[in-house]
Amino acid sequence: MRIASAVSGCLVALLLAAGTSNLVDAAEPQPYRWRNVAIGGGGFVTGLVFHASEPGVLYARTDIGGAYRWSPGEQRWEPLLDGLGHEDAGRFGIESIALDPGNPDRLYLAAGTYLNARGADGVILRSSDRGKTFQRASLPFKLGGNEQGRGNGERMAVDPNDGRVLLFGTRADGLWRSVDAGASWHAVASFPAIARDPASSVQAWNGTQPIGIAFVAFDPASGSRDTPSLIVYAGVSTRGTSLYRSTDGGDSWHAVPGQPTGLRPNHMVRDARGRWLLSYGDEPGPNTMNNGALWRYDPNDGSWRDISPAPQSSDLQGDGFGWGAVAVDAHDPNVIVASTFNRFAPGDEVFRSVDGGTTWKPALAGGAFDRESAPWTRDSTPHWIGDIEIAPSDPDRMVFVTGYGVWASRNARAFDRGVTMQWEFAQRGFEETVPLALASPPEGAHLVSGLGDIDGFVHADLDSPQQGFAGVRFSNTEDLAFAGKLPSLMVRTGYFHARPAGAVRAAWSRDGGRSWTAFASEPPDGEGAGQITVSADGKRVIWQPRNGSHWITADFGGHWQAVTGLPKTAVVEADAIDEGIYYAFDPVAGTLHVSGNGGVAFKPVQARVGEIGTWFRAELRPHPGRSGEAWIAASWRGLLHWAPGKLERVRGVDNAHSVGLGKPAREDLPPVLFVYGDVDGKRGLFRSDDGGRAWRRIDDDAHRFAGMVRHVTGDPRLHGRVYFGTEGRGIWYGDPQ
Repeated sequence: MRIASAVSGCLVALLLAAGTSNLVDAAEPQPYRWRNVAIGGGGFVTGLVFHASEPGVLYARTDIGGAYRWSPGEQRWEPLLDGLGHEDAGRFGIESIALDPGNPDRLYLAAGTYLNARGADGVILRSSDRGKTFQRASLPFKLGGNEQGRGNGERMAVDPNDGRVLLFGTRADGLWRSVDAGASWHAVASFPAIARDPASSVQAWNGTQPIGIAFVAFDPASGSRDTPSLIVYAGVSTRGTSLYRSTDGGDSWHAVPGQPTGLRPNHMVRDARGRWLLSYGDEPGPNTMNNGALWRYDPNDGSWRDISPAPQSSDLQGDGFGWGAVAVDAHDPNVIVASTFNRFAPGDEVFRSVDGGTTWKPALAGGAFDRESAPWTRDSTPHWIGDIEIAPSDPDRMVFVTGYGVWASRNARAFDRGVTMQWEFAQRGFEETVPLALASPPEGAHLVSGLGDIDGFVHADLDSPQQGFAGVRFSNTEDLAFAGKLPSLMVRTGYFHARPAGAVRAAWSRDGGRSWTAFASEPPDGEGAGQITVSADGKRVIWQPRNGSHWITADFGGHWQAVTGLPKTAVVEADAIDEGIYYAFDPVAGTLHVSGNGGVAFKPVQARVGEIGTWFRAELRPHPGRSGEAWIAASWRGLLHWAPGKLERVRGVDNAHSVGLGKPAREDLPPVLFVYGDVDGKRGLFRSDDGGRAWRRIDDDAHRFAGMVRHVTGDPRLHGRVYFGTEGRGIWYGDPQ
């Protein structure tokens, strides 16, 4: 039988025989230099906050990638939360940002990503040094930094007259207040019950989601220095009565008379005359918004005026849209900007007025867009414009967010005089991609990536943004593999947000991933994308679509044959040397299967490590230079090592979330093992140069990413080089110092 001869020809001495000592030094990190792989943007920036009086102080929040501070001197963004450890998993999404108008050093972040069981209870992170260090206050409820309405805000605000006082509007738990600069919080019981009512919820793809209080805002004219403001506003995301006002500092609340109904408010800003501008949509966004308006409220006479920059088109055109955000020049109430939201025809737009909203001029159509910092954006147009700001200290500077990053302009007043608006993709240092697959082949570019939302890249230069894949493009590249003996041949699977008719969700490349050709067809079952691998000689591909079976093709989808002997839950990888050998690990049954006949049929090996469950996708890493040997990251079952006839657990590794193989120091040594998980009870990224006998932690406390480290990959050409992906902080690479 072919599998027997293939395996018997590659017997090696096991490095992990029973009784081998594990000299694990998990406490003393080995110095590494860590850097982001440069892509630029790639995710939804949900809010921007300028300090009211300190020039250059600007912060950004994201739905899954933490928070950033703009560094004017270096003209780049600095991440603030990379040091959050795995115990803060579920807190990398930021619900709201608040700054103290009286103290530019004070910063508050409401951190919490999901409302469901996956989410952790929210926390308020407070800093007195602009985000260099934080203290925290725990909250007894969850936040929704990556839920519907995440572009609304700001939900949290500091009293401009008394920095000890903060208000925070929640999604499902009403209004909360702090009177000790965020150290402790308590509910404001008097706030209207509508904030907890089903009317302030929406239907999302995964069920009903509460939106609750979308923003809070203090009126600075209602107090004086060290005397708390008396007038406060709060907007509830409901189509009924939605705007409420307190005239006693938040102790009691009443609906603002004469307000519009039928739409949900999402942003509210004050102009220099004490009037308030509000943007509305029929839904909170970002997935849906089909109607909206822009209103101005004058509390001096109680009047409301509709100043919407552009009317809704007829229903027959199907291009209804909402208004995502509004901003006003801090010193000139006549200068207003507003953004459309989900305007599909002719596309989302930023409108600018210099006469108080009487007339408006589009600022994107006809504008000049500098994409040098992220060439991949050439195929992207601004969308999900959930926030827009005018710098309080620089009226020429406008900044707005999109679903993939931040655009900024510095010639707004020249634009008012007829000059073309100049837009720059201001994303230097801002990396919010979600890597779904990484590969480091032994020739060509050192790294090829598959990403969520923006497809993938061949990273010929890790420190400079690159062009994306040519040929077939996906929204998400979900899996990626290369042929062990012919690494220029690659295959990948992908997902389309809007799938073109007849499009096949897999592609192949002969030039190291630079250009791609679609497979001829998809397997007979499954839902596309899923997991894919290619034989060592590049002649056979096994593709398992989502929820489907395993299928093999020898002509890139021209014909398909069902693979036998595998459960649907098994993950398959090809041997890197022998084109006849494939491995498959089933985390549900905890069994390893091997094929020696080119992947047509698999048989289980005798060893069984126990079930793990469908929640975890195991990782298989075949030995890059020797057939018949592989390592498996098997979660709490640890790191498993397969060599002919034996499947054993590597001692010392308590929990293996991801594993990568790198170049050994000498040819006679095993590949360097990189593991993200728990080694001797400590969580981190670990390295072993001797097949698992001894381990050393190589990450550091500044790079923990709330425990969201994925797809660990060693470099086969550079000893010690390792790559890994994060969930919202892009791709990272490290080299020993």
